[in-house]
This record gives sequence, structure tokens and C-alpha cells, in this order.
Amino acid sequence: LKNNIDVLSLSATPIPRTLQHSLIGVRPVSQITTPPTNKSAIQTYVAPFSKEIVRELIERELSRKGQVFYVHNVVSSIDHVANDIQRMIPSTKIGVVHGQLDKESTEDVMMRFYAGEIDVIVATSIIENGIDIPNANLIIVEDADKFGLSQLYQIKGRVGRGGRLAYAYLFYRPQKNMNANAVKRLKAIQDFAELGSGYKIAQRDLMIRGAGDILESKIGRAVQQECRDR
Repeated sequence: LKNNIDVLSLSATPIPRTLQHSLIGVRPVSQITTPPTNKSAIQTYVAPFSKEIVRELIERELSRKGQVFYVHNVVSSIDHVANDIQRMIPSTKIGVVHGQLDKESTEDVMMRFYAGEIDVIVATSIIENGIDIPNANLIIVEDADKFGLSQLYQIKGRVGRGGRLAYAYLFYRPQKNMNANAVKRLKAIQDFAELGSGYKIAQRDLMIRGAGDILESKIGRAVQQECRDR
């Protein structure tokens, strides 16, 4: 690290505007490309949603004594989804977490999940950051086409943290007519599945979304003024 840096920002997938600033030289960027020891790439699959496939995936993971993240990003129907899984696999111990729960309830569920008392945790995208459960090595995401590319990368990163082979299944509704950008996002998250793909994901995100009006940001205006002065 340099000793003349005042602010160091860390990101697995910098947002398009930040990445664009680095590409045009406004902000310097460094990449950490060496993965942690014993870390394996997450096996990532994009497929149309099927309850039967979901049941098979969960049963397979539980048979190898693992745990499961199930992402359903609608609070109003999250309990219904949890009940559906309970009916499909009656012996499964299920917990539910979302942003409208109070702090104590959320902490209780997560501590029980960490201790292995819960097999499947049905959650909103609240789990995308700061969750480290080494024994959770399967994540299932409903309506993956509704998530941003960087967000999917962060969510997928909740598994594979304990040295075991991990799997991410990103589902979309079979009859849904997805827009072109959603298709591009799902293709990118499947194509860039190897370790250290965060920067490539960010580059693809920049291509899909664009950088925005960089010259309207404070940094952009400063660059614009400097160009005028020259």
C-alpha cells in the first residue's frame, strides 16, 4: 500500500461511475487478484424456476450436511414461500429473515442458522453483505432477473466460504419475457463465474448500464474546469 493515500475504498464490484473514473484516470485503481487459500469457484447456473428442481437441490445439499440460502425478495410473500418449502420437505428446519423484522428477531434467526439449528434460511437481499456461514454452500435466488449485476455477485458470494464446493442457482419465471438488459445480466453472472471475476463483472455492468453523466458529478466538474484552464 502507498503511504500517501488518505482514503482507500474497497469493492468487489465498483459501480459504473466509479469504474469509469478509474478508466479515464480520475481515480487510481488497484486489483487484488489472488484468491484465498482453498477457495473454489462457485458453480453458477441460470435456469427457469421449478419447484421440483428447488426441492431436489435442497435435499441434495442437506444430504451432504450443508445449509441453504433461499432468496425471495418480496416481504409480503416471504412467509408463504417458507411454508411451501416446509411442505415440500417436512423435515427441514426453516428460518425467515427480512428488513422489516426487529433486530432481536433477525439476530436470533441468524445465530441459530450459524449454529446449524436451521437448515434453510429464506431471506430478502438483506443477506447480501456481511454474512459468513462456512457450512452454507447452496444459494437459490428467485426472480434473479430483477437484481442488479453487482448485487447478484454479492448475493452469490454468501456461499463457498468454507472450502467446500458451492452452488448458486439463479432462477427466472419460465413464461416471463425478460428485457434485453436482464438477459445480459444473467448471462454475465453465469459467464464470469471463476474466482476474482469482480472487476470483469463491474466492466460488464458499465457496458450494460453506462456510466451516467460523469461531468455532472463534483469530480467531473473539476476535470471539466481543468480542461478549460488548459
